Amino acid sequence: MVNETRERPKLTAKGQRVRARIVEEAAALIHERGVVATTLEDVKVAAEVSGSQLYHYFPDKDDLVQAVIDYNADAIVSRNRQALGSANGVEAWQKMVITAAKRTKAKGGCALGSLVGQLAESDSEARALIASGFDQWAAAISDGLRSLHAEGKLPSDIDPDDLAITLLAALQGGLLLAQAQRNTRPFETAVNTLLALIIGR
Repeated sequence: MVNETRERPKLTAKGQRVRARIVEEAAALIHERGVVATTLEDVKVAAEVSGSQLYHYFPDKDDLVQAVIDYNADAIVSRNRQALGSANGVEAWQKMVITAAKRTKAKGGCALGSLVGQLAESDSEARALIASGFDQWAAAISDGLRSLHAEGKLPSDIDPDDLAITLLAALQGGLLLAQAQRNTRPFETAVNTLLALIIGR
């Protein structure tokens, strides 16, 4: 998700690769440790770059955190579109989200959602970027549900946009409970029950 409000210098192919590596490593560290506990020095070491390289791409930590938000949102939206765009869209999506939660035992929670509690009340720009990420995520789910609706596989009175928001809320709430309990059952229950009630799966 490109943030149109921030101008970025044009980068060479090598520069793009270095910047991408920095963001990817920063995203992993922030998901594991949190924003406050992740230092620029940590990122520099993990990405195997010099201090001058790091500051060339990211003058301060806020710039890097904003890039991480965009990175997380882009990755999530891409995975959701790919799953929902497949032949067995909803089943593929259901399997994808549950497999991802099981793989980590929900440790760290949602890569995007976990940033809300850390940043929303202290950084208005970060909060706006996170909100935009959620909007893109909901749109990706909604787009996938529209084909089901058109094929008559959803109840006629169900609005795909409303259902997308409901599914996203279930994902976030389920992940929060699973993170606290270190058990994915609350997450699986939320997703499976909601889909069974609404779509009959």
